[in-house]
Amino acid sequence: MKNSLTNGALALLILMSLAACGGGDDGTETAVEPTPLEEAPAEEQAVAEEEAASDEDNTQVVVEESAAEPEDDEQPIMLARADSSDKPVQNWKFKEGQHYIRMVPSQPTMGGADKIEVAEFFWYGCPHCYSFEPTINAWAAEIPASARFIRIPVVWNTVHELHARIFYTMEVLTRNGALADGEAFHNTVFQEIQTRGNRLTSEDSVRRLFERFGVDADTFNSTWKSFEVDQKLRVAKDLGRRYSIQGVPAIVVNGKYRTGGAEAGSYDVVPDVIDELIARESLR
Repeated sequence: MKNSLTNGALALLILMSLAACGGGDDGTETAVEPTPLEEAPAEEQAVAEEEAASDEDNTQVVVEESAAEPEDDEQPIMLARADSSDKPVQNWKFKEGQHYIRMVPSQPTMGGADKIEVAEFFWYGCPHCYSFEPTINAWAAEIPASARFIRIPVVWNTVHELHARIFYTMEVLTRNGALADGEAFHNTVFQEIQTRGNRLTSEDSVRRLFERFGVDADTFNSTWKSFEVDQKLRVAKDLGRRYSIQGVPAIVVNGKYRTGGAEAGSYDVVPDVIDELIARESLR
């Protein structure tokens, strides 16, 4: 009896063991319903979530250039608006195309870029230039510290070239100390031609004028035909062409703006136009 109970218990244990393996009647395994133990532990789930978040962050770092371009385009616009709001609005009195001409592209100047250059193109034989002298001289006497004033004679024909050579010979002799007062000589040339009838159309007549100011003949001759004066003439002729100077007196500001009596409305208004153009250049 004891043995039969033992054998029965043993048979029951074998049947229970076969059922846990999940074998079916046809020899295939049956699906075993999952137990709570099959879910990932809380610690493993946290690690997985961190790794997923890290993957998402990594994918955001890689941005195509085309996707980034709109942001780059927007940034300068925002900065420009901020800058413009800080600057006062300029109420300009004179208009481009009406009171002055803007030259495109800008042209070179005689001097360096340290100051805004105001150049007057003139001819000693021009009565309008002679009349304009007091006006431009008064303006030049109070020229802003940021600007410089120069004169450039036009070189259109042989007479213009002779008178331009007078001007540059005067400049060289003044710088060398052979001519004491270049400005007084400059004014005298105007008066000789415009009021005294001395047209100064020959080298001899020009030499005699320089002798009146203490320049001896040898010094005059060596300077009159010097390489330095010839070079100045070439530059003046080139700038007159570049600036499209077709009438005098004409004013060019910094190789960019051209004005004169016709553009400004009158020669008395020209200094005001010059001042405004200097202000425009100062804001660049």
